[in-house]
Parts: sequence; structure tokens; C-alpha cells
Amino acid sequence: MRPRLPAWTATLTWKAAVFITVMCCALAAMLGAFVHVAVTNQTVGNAREKALTKLEDVTRLYEAGDRLPPDSGIDPPGLPASLRELALQGKRGTMVAEHEGRPVMWAAGPADDHRVVTAGIDYTQGARTIEGLDRAIAVSSVLAIGATLLVGAFGVTRVTRRLHQTATVARRISAGDLDARVNDPRTKDPDRAQDEVATVAGALDTMASSLQGKLESEQRFTADVAHELRTPLTGLHAAAELLPPGRPAEMVRERVQTMRTLTEDLLEISRLDSRREEVDLDTHQLGPLVQRAAQGTDTRVEVVRDVWVETDRRRLERVLGNLIANAHKHGRPPVVVTVDGPSVSVRDHGEGYPDYLVEHGPQRFRTEGGAKGHGLGLTIAVGQARVLGAKLGFTNDAGGGAVARLTLPYEEGRAVREEG
Repeated sequence: MRPRLPAWTATLTWKAAVFITVMCCALAAMLGAFVHVAVTNQTVGNAREKALTKLEDVTRLYEAGDRLPPDSGIDPPGLPASLRELALQGKRGTMVAEHEGRPVMWAAGPADDHRVVTAGIDYTQGARTIEGLDRAIAVSSVLAIGATLLVGAFGVTRVTRRLHQTATVARRISAGDLDARVNDPRTKDPDRAQDEVATVAGALDTMASSLQGKLESEQRFTADVAHELRTPLTGLHAAAELLPPGRPAEMVRERVQTMRTLTEDLLEISRLDSRREEVDLDTHQLGPLVQRAAQGTDTRVEVVRDVWVETDRRRLERVLGNLIANAHKHGRPPVVVTVDGPSVSVRDHGEGYPDYLVEHGPQRFRTEGGAKGHGLGLTIAVGQARVLGAKLGFTNDAGGGAVARLTLPYEEGRAVREEG
């Protein structure tokens, strides 16, 4: 199995730091190599010129039969073999080599058929110059890389902080907070140049404002339609009650009741959309409350672990009632409601939820597979769960069937006090 890197290595700051470090190291290596080669060539060239000049003087002294100066001679024992071979071929050459524990620039040329004449100069100072230069290049490269990293990290962190702020606002908007805005100051001044982050932030704010306007318009339309339908439906219901008994009258009453239920659901959704609902909290034992919600339906309630929760009983029963009704309407029996601590799951044994619902949650007025209904029951359940501070999720069981799981806010200490 391929090992996975830590999550922090995927951040933009880390990638920018690695990129800056690699580029600085590459640049430092290139500049260091260039300076090293240039200075080394100059130092070696100066030493070579001195050695060759000395070799010419030594050669003249040798040919004149005079005494040779120190660090020169005929076939000295410390002469490098490759340089001796070159001189025996009738050529002159130079080479830096260790001699008696110190670096020496050797120069050699032919003396006669089987011997070579040599001259050497001390290369200790040149070698020290190159070593000192290499140390200075290494230290300055490290300091330059460190300073560049600090400056780069500061600049990248400022950008990533703004990106994190934009991402946070985007998550708040997706969670339903349509008033959230980035409000980047760069987007407020038209004369101020905008970078890419400011452009994204401005586009997000514009999108949020447009989305908020459209949703508020839809919510007002839903509420207005529901209110306008309420009065004529009330009169239609009263008129239906006056019809003589018979199948036609029953059909009219059923349709009128369906319309009244739909209207009430629309009004409830409009109230939930306004996010002004207030909860009436009290402490309740969850098991009996779930049993009351399932009463009158062919539903099996299993209590694995019962707890006391602080919640709004009416809203919780509304959520559970909608989930149970949806399971009976769109699934197949048996429908099982399981209470396990503060978690309540409602499972049927039908074909399961549609893929869009599992991934994105219920959508009003959307159903699939020829199912009857308007998709409002689960939408109301999600809205009421949000008001309660609960988490409602939808999945499909591996063995078949849809599973809705409601997890209520719960404090262990409070439950112990109530049960005690």
C-alpha cells in the first residue's frame, strides 16, 4: 500500500515553502559553482604562470650547469607520474599535488632524453583562498535561503489567510448563512488594483448576494401563495362538507384535505426558511417520546439505550412523524425505529433513497421513480431538526432499505441527573 503524506503537506504554504527552498538552493548552487569556478581558475592560472616562469629560469640554470633553486630539480621523487610522462614526451605542463604535506603547483618540462626538469611553488595560500571562498558561499547561501523563506512565508501566509477566510465564508453560505460575506477591502475601492484572491472574494460576495435575493424571492412567493390559498381552501372545505354522502363527495373531501395539507406544509417551510423559529425546550425521556410519535402506524420501535434529552417535544414529534410517514409511503415494511442513546434511526426495507437525496439532502417538489408526494415531508424534517440543533442524515443500508438517522444534542451529565 502506498504511504500517504501528512495532510499539512497538501497546504499551499507548504508547497510554496518547498518551491522557494528548491529554487533558492538551485540558484545558490548555480551562483556558488560559477563563483567557485571563476575564482579557482584565476587562482590556479596565476599559480600556473608563476610556476612556468620559474620553470623557464630553472631550465636556463640547468642548461648553464648552475645550481638549481629550492623546490626545483631533476626528476624529484615527489613529481606526479602523469606530469613526468608529459614532460618525457617533450611537452611542458603543470599540476597541483601534495608534496611533503602541503599543496604544490608543479611545472615540468624535458631536460634530456630520459630526465625532466621541474619547478614548484607553494600553493598553500591559493588552496586556503578557495576553501575560504567555499565556506563563505555555503554560509551566505544558507542565510540567503533562510531570509528568502521568511519573506516568502510571510507573503504566502497573507495570501493563504485571505483564501482561508474566503473558504470559511463559502462554507457558511453552503450551511445556510446567506448573510455571510468576505468583504475584502480591495473590492470596495474601484481605483485599487485587485489580485486574484480579491477577485475570487468579490465573485463569492456577488454570488451570495444574488443567491440570497433569489431565495428570499422564492420564500416570499411560497409564503404568499400559501396564505392566498388558505382562505379559498377553507371555504372549499366547508362547501365539501355540505355535499350529499357518496363517493364523489369523498373524493372531493380527499382532494381538499390534500390541498390543505400541502398549504400548511408550505407555510411551515416558509417559517423555517425565515430562520426565526424559537424552540420550547424541556427535558423528555426519548424512548416514550419516540413511541408516541410512532403510535397509530405499523412501526416497530426498539429501544437499545434510553436517555433523557432537552428538546422541543412538538418539533421532535414532527420530525419523527415525517420520517416514519415517508418510510411507510415510499418504502416497504417492516419499518423499524431504533433508539440508541441520543440517536434515533428510522429504517424501511424498500429500494432506498435516491442518490441525489443521499448526497445533497431532500429537495422540495422533487421525487423520483414515479413516487407520490411533493418532497416536502423530509424538507420539513430537515428544517425542524436544524431548529432543534440536531443532525439529520440520510443513507441506504447495505442490506437494502433507506435509513434516516437523527442525532439530538445530548449531555451525559444532564441525563444522569434527570434519571437519578
